[in-house]
Amino acid sequence: MEPKLTLVGAGPGDPELISLKGVKALRAADVVLYDALVHPDLLDHCSAHTLKIYVGKRSGKHSYRQEEINQLIVDYALTSGHVVRLKGGDPFIFARGKEELEYAETFNIDTAVIPGISSINLPGCFGIPLTHRGINESFWVITATTSNGKMSRDVALAAQSKATVVLLMGLKKLNEILEVFRKANKNELPVAIISQGSLPQASMLIGTVDNIKGKVDALKPLAPALIVLGEAVGTHPEFYVKAESLRTDLLSKI
Repeated sequence: MEPKLTLVGAGPGDPELISLKGVKALRAADVVLYDALVHPDLLDHCSAHTLKIYVGKRSGKHSYRQEEINQLIVDYALTSGHVVRLKGGDPFIFARGKEELEYAETFNIDTAVIPGISSINLPGCFGIPLTHRGINESFWVITATTSNGKMSRDVALAAQSKATVVLLMGLKKLNEILEVFRKANKNELPVAIISQGSLPQASMLIGTVDNIKGKVDALKPLAPALIVLGEAVGTHPEFYVKAESLRTDLLSKI
């Protein structure tokens, strides 16, 4: 028995969006520590002897603190062998994978990383590009809520650019986020809110900085949700059709 840790990205919800290499790691695991956003069907890839332990975190409610998770990884690796840490999205994108990796390595535990499809790729599933020729040349990915519970100051910097801005963990701070973009004179900037990732119940709301809050209040999308702001969002057919309809109405009144 050799102690080993493998960080595996589970993808953005849909259990078919895990890599083949990730599935192979699950089949070889002696212990799997999995997060709240991991689809339960992924655990079916484990063998009958695999020990499965839930260590999830949702909206500030933690079954284990990060320090406890780090220690569980080490304890099970040293006593049971191959530990797979199954994390939603990608282990190195707002997932504290680097912390877990480094902690295990201080105990001379062999480590490996298997990347996953991040939730930042979800706009593409809904027909929204993060970059589009002639519209923008870059995109920002920001966690809206920092470790101290406040909104990231990077949001204001991103609002000054022409980049597409992707905000994670921002639904509860939507008012603050929209106000930042209003102060940047971007009231008509297209906005999309993608709820529930790539799961069957996933949904999308689309509008502008000025009107998206009303739609959110009416339809109440569930977390986790992704907020996407930028002119590239305006290439989505739903936004384009509404914009053209408004333009036609205005022209008819001239």
